[in-house]
Amino acid sequence: MGADDKNLIGQRLQRVLDAVALKRPDRVPVAFHTMLWYAKYGGISYREVMYDYDKAAALGRRAILELDPDIYSPPQQFTTLGRVLEAARFKQLQWPGHGVGDNQPYQYLDREYMKPEEYDDYLFDPTGFWLTTYMPRVLGAAEGLESLPALPGYFYMRLVMGTRAFAHPKVVQAFANLRAAGEVANGLVAALNEFTREMDGRGYVLGQGAVSIAPFDLVGDYLRGARGILTDLYRRPGKVLAACEKAIPFILKAAISTCKASSSRFVFIPTHWAPDSFMSVDKFRTFWWPSFRKVLMGLIEADLVPVPLWEADCTSRLETIADVPPGKAVYWFERTDLARAQSVLKGITCLRGNLSPSLLNTGTPEQVDAAVRGLIENIGRDGGFILDGAFGIPDEAPVENVRAMFKAARKYGG
Repeated sequence: MGADDKNLIGQRLQRVLDAVALKRPDRVPVAFHTMLWYAKYGGISYREVMYDYDKAAALGRRAILELDPDIYSPPQQFTTLGRVLEAARFKQLQWPGHGVGDNQPYQYLDREYMKPEEYDDYLFDPTGFWLTTYMPRVLGAAEGLESLPALPGYFYMRLVMGTRAFAHPKVVQAFANLRAAGEVANGLVAALNEFTREMDGRGYVLGQGAVSIAPFDLVGDYLRGARGILTDLYRRPGKVLAACEKAIPFILKAAISTCKASSSRFVFIPTHWAPDSFMSVDKFRTFWWPSFRKVLMGLIEADLVPVPLWEADCTSRLETIADVPPGKAVYWFERTDLARAQSVLKGITCLRGNLSPSLLNTGTPEQVDAAVRGLIENIGRDGGFILDGAFGIPDEAPVENVRAMFKAARKYGG
């Protein structure tokens, strides 16, 4: 990294950190976050960009150098996942060319992956439940681990003889499958690290060192499913609260260790069950917010910057989620009106967002320019704001509209 590149990354990082700290930066920072838009940019299929590491890296490099964002998301985090998903035989998602067409986006499969009577198994021993029950249900590569015994019941010579369990043909095959999947995952991480080192060297700031989750979303999305969790709020509310509480240290340990190993202090947290339409304010304050606030505070105490993406409209949540230390987090809003959010959160959190995906997909470059100007003048002029799309750059956005967004950010952001 030359002196000029060091100076650039210092300028960009300071610009972003000033916004986080609610100071007025030299100009409004702009973020580049996307999933499958690289395919649009390169004129190739979604499937191709998901599986071809070299092509995805070339497109990512070209896009970042052209658009010149302050912070970016590399293609290896959200795009080039095809090989590892296939190797793990992941069952919770369909992806381009695997369950959906080559040019269709990801499709999550909402199902019940933990039965209601299994709450107690999870609460008693999360690791054992994950290893022998949950993983075989969601990873085809892990099928067979259900043949492992309850290992804490083994001791002394019984522990020695208990090693027979690891010779069980199903267990042997499961570990072989997982090793193969792990090697594919290592290849993806190597590609990610190579790309981020290059971008660091070119003076760009990595937008997230880790991706995390809200405890309620972990239980609701990935264990119980939508129907299950909504039923549980009425039939077994104590179990829901206990499961959320149990998940907190595991979530924090994974996010902190992953982020600390990267060059970024930012932890991206998409939120799924927070929107107004999913539960009442009272239920939000009871079931969703308390455990998530503990995650936020744990990340902040670890000197990291949580970046929750408040999906859909979270207007009725604003007063509740304002209960965080000032200048320590970035709240990225998808559909919540930013003027309303700013009226509640000014002096508390940096705002990020929220250029309309409809505008980016169907508008003109001139309309995009005007919308960026409006966001900067109405929300970001005094600091505490990072410009971005409502959910980053939509997969379908015309390239000329994306170019207009970043050009306008530089034109009006100073």
